[in-house]
Amino acid sequence: MNIQSLIETKVKEGFLALYDVEIPNVEFQATRKDFEGDITVVVFPLLRYKKGNPVQIGEDLGKYLVENINEITSYNVVKGFLNLVVDDSFYVNFFNQIATNSTYGFVKEDDTDARMVEYSSPNTNKPLHLGHVRNVLLGYSVAEILKAAGHKVYKTQIINDRGIHICKSMLAWQKFGNGETPESTGLKGDKLVGNYYVKFDQEYKKEIAELVAKGISEDDAKKQALLFVEAQEMLRKWEAGDKEVVTLWEMMNGWVYKGFDVTYENIGVNFDKLYYESNTYLLGKDVIEEGLKNDVFFKKEDGSVWCDLTDEGLDEKLVLRSDGTAVYMTQDIGTAIQRSKDFPDVNGMVYTVGNEQDYHFKVLFLILQKLGYSWAKQLFHLSYGMVDLPSGKMKSREGTVVDADDLMDEMTNTAREISQELGKLEGYSTEEKEDLYKIIGLGALKYFILKVDPKKRILFDPQASVDFQGNTGPFVQYTYARIQSIIRKADFDYSTPVSVELHEKEKELIKQLELYPEVIQQAASNYSPAVIANYTYDLVKEFNSFYQNVSILGEENQDKKVFRVQLSKKVADTIKSAFKLLGIQVPERM
Repeated sequence: MNIQSLIETKVKEGFLALYDVEIPNVEFQATRKDFEGDITVVVFPLLRYKKGNPVQIGEDLGKYLVENINEITSYNVVKGFLNLVVDDSFYVNFFNQIATNSTYGFVKEDDTDARMVEYSSPNTNKPLHLGHVRNVLLGYSVAEILKAAGHKVYKTQIINDRGIHICKSMLAWQKFGNGETPESTGLKGDKLVGNYYVKFDQEYKKEIAELVAKGISEDDAKKQALLFVEAQEMLRKWEAGDKEVVTLWEMMNGWVYKGFDVTYENIGVNFDKLYYESNTYLLGKDVIEEGLKNDVFFKKEDGSVWCDLTDEGLDEKLVLRSDGTAVYMTQDIGTAIQRSKDFPDVNGMVYTVGNEQDYHFKVLFLILQKLGYSWAKQLFHLSYGMVDLPSGKMKSREGTVVDADDLMDEMTNTAREISQELGKLEGYSTEEKEDLYKIIGLGALKYFILKVDPKKRILFDPQASVDFQGNTGPFVQYTYARIQSIIRKADFDYSTPVSVELHEKEKELIKQLELYPEVIQQAASNYSPAVIANYTYDLVKEFNSFYQNVSILGEENQDKKVFRVQLSKKVADTIKSAFKLLGIQVPERM
């Protein structure tokens, strides 16, 4: 039991013993630096259960805790805040318990409470771009955090591999590609196909301009342009199973999948199960029929089917058109149900999708609840804001997207330039340097994106992200590497636990380590990697303060020296553990 849990138990006992009143919970905060104490009980919330002077209640509780908890040596009350001083022995004993625990902070997997996390979900008409980067980093990290918090997790994506936009790339390649392939051009398949999506748009705009010049309105020109008509016809043929169109579709999608795989490997994410829209787009129709019988849906005079969500403060939502064709909502209903059949142990799903789809997911989750699925109450939309660059917004059809592969290359180059300017990597071989540039560059990118609350929009600055000072990935990585250097120089046995009188900086560092399990649970319940990222930064700041104020290898007292190396190593292990949850590597040397 950590000290906060112990104190909470005793505060509840004390409140009952002193005032014959039960309280549901206790609010804590870190003790302010200008007061003596290690942990503070906030008295004000307790006044709703016991009227009185908060200072007197604090005094009563403080006296009770000193008498009933050996680890509490003294207390002081400042207004409505009860500051408690915890004995060094508690922190030393606590540290010795966690020092060699390689899974510290993690909860054993509960395989009866599985979660499915969906992320990426790209279209097969273009490469992954900067927006996908935030998506995959968030989704992958949340999946890892949920695992650390004790959930069994399945990582998945649904690949949008059908529709008019896919046919546009196919048609443009057919007309203008001259049979070129990824092999003949040396391009990744997703980039090659993406080029033809852009080509379609360029040629389509020319046709529109020609029709407008002939006096046709722009709206009519967009519908009458030959390229658009041909793309629609190609989609119709695909849906009818036309052999030639399906063969072309399979070939070009195959190119894209290979390209995606390379990008995913480079960025360091993976999946357990892939779903394809070409297999799921007809799902859900049977569910709509069943829902009509159970009055979950209703039919209008034109034959269209709707769900009335006005009682929930929303509107009526179309789920089946009057001609019997499905809408996206129908497909998403069917896909969610299919996933629950494929993975019967799944007790909830996380959808990593941009915030422009907030309303869609509110509706989806409500409909699934109305249909009676118990797991529907455990659905979460991991909604996130867009990522902007100083140059402005991106438009994929115009070819102005920031390609994910190019972005990763740019981050490596930025790390190379800054490292060379600072002279950080003297004495490294060329190969070692290149590996480090990738670790630093990718770490900078991931940390910059993940340290921000998912809901917030980000202005991504590659140069600022690769900074060896401040709240950045490289700053944390550099601290980890510094600790590894200390450990390499420790030419003595530091494996045996020791008991020492703590320096103030050692105590603060252990208090920070003590928070790690709680931080993981908080990050999991909030689906927020930012909680992990900012905890790690606080831990690193605390270590650097310790490093600057306390001698480690130069300490004359052997027990203190052993303890400080052990403490440094545990900090490094926790940095590595936390960064792994963010999908970020840490270098042994830097």
